[in-house]
Order: sequence, then C-alpha cells, then structure tokens
Amino acid sequence: MKLPGARSLRVRVTVLATVLVAAAGLLLLWLAWTLVGDAVDAVPHMPPGTIVRVDGIDVDASTLAQHLRTHAVTRVLIFGSLAFCFVVAAAAILAWTFTSRVLRPLREITGTAQRLSIESMGERIGEIRSRDELAELARTFDAMLDRLQDAFDSQRHFVANASHELRTPLSVIRTELDVTLSDEHADEAEFRRMAGVVLDATNRAGQLVNSLLLLARTDGAGLVTRELVDLTVLVERAWSAVRGEAEQRGLRADFAMQPSPAIGDSALLERIAGNLVENAVRHNVDGGWIEVTTEPGAQWSVLRVRSSGGLLDPAAVPELFQPFRRAGVARTARSGAGLGLSIVRAAVQAHGGTVSAEPVVGGGLAVTVRLPTV
Repeated sequence: MKLPGARSLRVRVTVLATVLVAAAGLLLLWLAWTLVGDAVDAVPHMPPGTIVRVDGIDVDASTLAQHLRTHAVTRVLIFGSLAFCFVVAAAAILAWTFTSRVLRPLREITGTAQRLSIESMGERIGEIRSRDELAELARTFDAMLDRLQDAFDSQRHFVANASHELRTPLSVIRTELDVTLSDEHADEAEFRRMAGVVLDATNRAGQLVNSLLLLARTDGAGLVTRELVDLTVLVERAWSAVRGEAEQRGLRADFAMQPSPAIGDSALLERIAGNLVENAVRHNVDGGWIEVTTEPGAQWSVLRVRSSGGLLDPAAVPELFQPFRRAGVARTARSGAGLGLSIVRAAVQAHGGTVSAEPVVGGGLAVTVRLPTV
C-alpha cells in the first residue's frame, strides 16, 4: 500500500538531493570554465604581426590564440554540460532509490498504525532490517502497542466483571418482584420479606457503584489535598466500624500501634485503613484472629494488617490487587464487591507509597503498606 505521506516525503528528499547536486555541479562547471579561460590567457603571447604556419596555412598568431581560447572554453562547456546533466540525473535516480529503501521501515510503521483497531491490537511491526533510529522507533512503537493492548484487555476484563457484579443484584431484585407479584395469595409478611431482599440487593449494588467511583477517582490520579494524618487514629475508626461483626464471629484482635504520621489525602488514607481492616474481618474464618501494627519512621510509616483465613497460593497473591479478585476466586461473594485491595493499591500509589501482600502460614493474608511521612 502506497502511503501519501511517505511518498510526499520521498519526493521532497529526492528533489532536495537533486537540487543540491545540481547546485554543486553548476559551481564546479563555472570553476572549470573560469580556470580553463585563465589557463589559456596565461599562455605567453607572440609579438603582434607574428605569422605562424598551421597545416601549411599562414595564420596570424593573435587570431590563432583567440581561436584556441574559444575552442577550449567551448569544449569545457559542452562536455561539462553533458557531465552535469548525467550527474544530476544519476543523483535523482539514486536519491529516489535509496530514499525508498530508507523510508520502507517508516511505511511499515505507518501502515501498521493505520491498520490498528481495538480488534487488531495484536498486530506488531516486528524486526526491521535497518539498525538506525527507525529501528528504535519501531521497537518503541511495538512496546507502546503492548502497553495499549494490556490496558484494553484490562479494561475489557474490568467492564465484564463490573457488568456481572451489577447484573447479580438486579437479577435478584427482578426475580423477587416477579415471584412475589405473581403470587395472588402473597400477604404483608411476604411483601416485607421481598422488600428486605430487594433492599439488601440495592445496598449491594450501591456499594459496588460507590467502590467503582472511588477506584476511578483514585486510580492514576494525583492528590488534591495533603495533610498530616495519624494512622493509628484511622485504624481505630476502621475497627469501630467492624467491631460488632468481628465480635459476632468470635475474632480475636491484637493491636500494636504507635503514633505513625503520614502525609496525604485524609479521606483516601482512611479508606486504606478501612479497607484493610474490613477485609481482615470479612475474609476471616469464624474464631480467627487479626493483628494490626503501625510503625513510624523517618521517611515512611508502616501499616501492617495480618489475619487468619483460607490457604492461599503465593503465586496468586498479586492477583488479589486486581478488581473483583478475592481469596483466590475470580468472583466476589455477597460479602463484598471485590474492590477493596484494588482501591488500597490505587490510593497508596497516589501517595507515592508501596503495598505488598504475602500469605500467612496456616492460612490467611498479611498486607503491608508504606506511606511517606514527608
């Protein structure tokens, strides 16, 4: 496929090279003409009136000198013009040919870019024969396409999971409404039961939407406000919100906390502590345990939450930070939206901190967050 942009560049480069060669040829031709004229003029002249014999003919020496000068200059102009035309034509042909070879990788890059779409993101330029800047451009372009494909795949996966999670409470609501309304003998108690199920499904859908909005606001965004916050205060607030649930399940909680300042958005920092403590409670086992530790530092404050739970494959732990992943299963259960650790990771990265997780021996998960103090 011929690309107009590449062809236009090829024409411009060829014309430029031809013009430069033509200008240099004209300069050389003028210099040759001047030097030949000067060389003929520098030949010693015979005295005026001197007669010389050329091929048996007597000729005036001055007339002969003038004729030789004109003949030499004329031959220089004729052969120089022929050489000039040949050199210019050869330069144009060579420039057109070599420019085509040089611009071939650029045409491949442009052609690949024009063929790309969301459905054909797997296409790549690949290795090209040149080893110059165009080869580096091709490798950079392929690397960019790899990142874009990963982003599109992640977006598709996220949208599919979000649609699935939103469809679940909507299906519950529709089913309850259809069953209850089709029952002609449904009494007040049945309607109250149906209303309770619908309310629970609505709350779950609202929780999922709020989590999605928070994740969208946090992921890849910078901080709007920066203030000094004590992580121990945030942990205490988070624990007070889930303490009742923890006591009902018989969970033992141990806190080893020291005042640990962190700089950042107080709302996001509170969400980090809240999600970690909520996950430790809701993904625990009945009669299990929770350990929360805060440690101050010169540059980093550390928040560590360890809890008992099911056995986890160490290779699958990094997947827990992906949306809609929980304790080694792809879909979330009714106890959460599966976005807790995703929000934690996005919020920590927005603060310039780090977050890591590792399985606990015997079952459970330990999450460590480091947040800057300056």
